[in-house]
This record gives sequence, C-alpha cells and structure tokens, in this order.
Amino acid sequence: MDGSTIKAEILDENAVARAITRISFEIIERNKGTAELCLVGLFSRGAVLAQRIAGKIADNEGREIPLGTLDITPYRDDGRRGAAEDTSRIDFDITGKRVVIIDDVIFTGRTARAAIDGLLARGRPTLIQLAALIDRGHRELPIRADYIGKNLPTSRDEKVKVMVKELDGCDKVVIVG
Repeated sequence: MDGSTIKAEILDENAVARAITRISFEIIERNKGTAELCLVGLFSRGAVLAQRIAGKIADNEGREIPLGTLDITPYRDDGRRGAAEDTSRIDFDITGKRVVIIDDVIFTGRTARAAIDGLLARGRPTLIQLAALIDRGHRELPIRADYIGKNLPTSRDEKVKVMVKELDGCDKVVIVG
C-alpha cells in the first residue's frame, strides 16, 4: 500500500463485487434501461469501477454503453490544479445524454463538483447522476450520490482507501491510519 496501517477492513473482494453489481442494476432501473445513458469514471479508481459497472450493464442489457474517463485536475478548487495536461478521455458527445459520474469515495463533495464542471465544459447533458462505492459523509457542498455501494460514517481524520485489482492487486475497502 503506502506504508499506512490498516485499521479496519470494510469491504472484502466479494462485498466489492456485490456492491458493483447492485449499483449496475440500480442505474439500469432508475434510468429505465440504457437509452441515452453513458458512464464517466473519475481517475483513477473511479475509472476502474466505471469499467466494471459498464461491463455488468452490457452483460445484463446486451449492449455496450459509452464509457469515458475524466481527469478533474483542471477543475479543482483547492489550488492543486497543477500544470499537467488534461488526460480525460470522453470520445462521445454528452449533450442530451444521461451521464453517470462514477467515483470510489464521496467525501466533501468537492471532487463531484469539479467533475460536474468538467462535464459541462464538454457539453450539456440531460441529466447528471453520481455513483460512489463508498459514501463517508462530511459534505462541504450540497451534493449527494444517487447510487452508493456502502455508507461508511467516519471521522474527518480517518482515511478510507479503496483498492482495486487493476491498480492495487486486490479488491477491498479499508480504513487506514
């Protein structure tokens, strides 16, 4: 990991898989199918989760849906915008679409706000929804997730780490300290 000590394991591999499956079905149900639906995952773990959710939706509905990735760095409000180039990859028009932003953890809401700004800079969707594997509360902005894998009340000082096989070698959610 990064040298931090794991204080508690919140979700194991099976629980992560179940949450992803549940979120996938909820997205299909709430949007009454996949017409005009597209997914945009936030770098980096949100992008991995979005890819998995898109796969589950395709398996269930029998058709691929547009999938993109969004780098929120240029839209941050905390001074950490950096000079790096925008590495987003959204190769489809989002205007008139139902866009589901996918992130690993929703905390203050500032990442979601930056993601909305990033989407609106690319077009005008009909609807923007938000999915998060973990909702840990502590909002600073009036933003809520439409789809949540697990609500996890935490203290502001705790750190939640989502690990995915593609980047970390395993699937689990832990509290680290």
